[in-house]
Amino acid sequence: MKILIRLFLVLLIACLGMGIGTSCSEDNDCSLAGRAMMNCTFYSINPETKAVLKDTLDSLTVTAFGTDSIILNNQKKVHTLQLPLRYTSDSTVFILHYDYKRRPTYVDTLYVVQKNTPYFQSMECGYTMKQLIQKTTYGNGVIKGKTRIDSLHILNNNANTNGTQNLEIFYQYRDRTIG
Repeated sequence: MKILIRLFLVLLIACLGMGIGTSCSEDNDCSLAGRAMMNCTFYSINPETKAVLKDTLDSLTVTAFGTDSIILNNQKKVHTLQLPLRYTSDSTVFILHYDYKRRPTYVDTLYVVQKNTPYFQSMECGYTMKQLIQKTTYGNGVIKGKTRIDSLHILNNNANTNGTQNLEIFYQYRDRTIG
């Protein structure tokens, strides 16, 4: 009988300990890893065959215009890109540097117009922002300068956390079989 009472007390204490431990854990993850991003993929179109080809940039540095933020720092062999959109403005401007150290003017500028809609996520996380991509354009910041970007195509307007592609960036075709 003493063994049965001891077993009952041990189980009771174990259940209480587990109950207290799990009741104090948070349900929501409010970290920056959950921030919605604009997901981009690079392509080019062969002018002879009209085939859409995945493109890879040899080197890419991405900065946010108007800030000292470096989003991507001299990344090699880039095919996809995740870009954060501004919460405090209805537009975001990214500078894409293709050879940041040797040719600082060898850049394109990506302009994104988005609609920011705050919504209440939870008591723990507070408000967060839904972002709807409305328009994208490009340039190079130099009057009559040649861009490396050929065109843009929005696939999905909602910035997201699950990696769903939002934007296709088409670059000028470069024949990689030569030289």
